[in-house]
Amino acid sequence: MMFIKSLRIAALFALLFVAACSDMGGSSGSASSRADLERDARKALNTLYTTTPRSKELAAHSVGVLVFPDILKAGLLVGGSGGNGVLFAPDGHVLGYYNVTSLSYGLQAGAQSFSEAMVLMKPSALDYLNNTSDGWSVGAGPSVVVADSGMASDVSSTTARSDVYAFIFGQSGLMAGLGVQGQKITRQNP
Repeated sequence: MMFIKSLRIAALFALLFVAACSDMGGSSGSASSRADLERDARKALNTLYTTTPRSKELAAHSVGVLVFPDILKAGLLVGGSGGNGVLFAPDGHVLGYYNVTSLSYGLQAGAQSFSEAMVLMKPSALDYLNNTSDGWSVGAGPSVVVADSGMASDVSSTTARSDVYAFIFGQSGLMAGLGVQGQKITRQNP
C-alpha cells in the first residue's frame, strides 16, 4: 500500500516537472513546433468561439487574443502548471509566441489539462504584455476578469470594461480550482 502511494506521488511530481519545463523544447522556435502550436491554438480558439459565441464578438473588438491551447496543471499540496501559446491579432495573424507558468500551494491533488484564451481589450494591456522584460505576472498590471459561462453570456463588446477577459475551457482530468491567479506570461524569443 505504501509503495503504491509513493508511485502516485512520484508520478505527480513527474507531471509537475513536465509542466515546469514545458517551454524548454519550444523556446528554440523551430518552424515545425511553432506551426504545430499555431494550429493547436487556432483549433482551441475555434472551440471557444463555438462554445461561447460572445467570446468571438469580444475578440473582434480586441487588440489581440492570447491563446494557450494546452496548459498542464498537476499538484499534490504543491502544484504547478505550464504551457505555450500564440498571440493573434484581431485579423488572425500571429503577433508572437508566449509561455505561461504558475506555482501554487494548498489543498490540491491531481492533474488536469485545459485551454485558456485571454482577450486583450485595450492597447495598454498589449503594451504591458510586450514591454514587461521579466514577463507579466497576472495580478499585477492590467485588470483581468475570468469570464465563466454565466458572465460570458452577459458581456459584449459594448459592456466590456476590463483590460483583459480570460476564458478557461476544454478541461480534462481530475483537479479542481482553475484560475489565472499567480500565472506568469513570458514572451518567447523570435
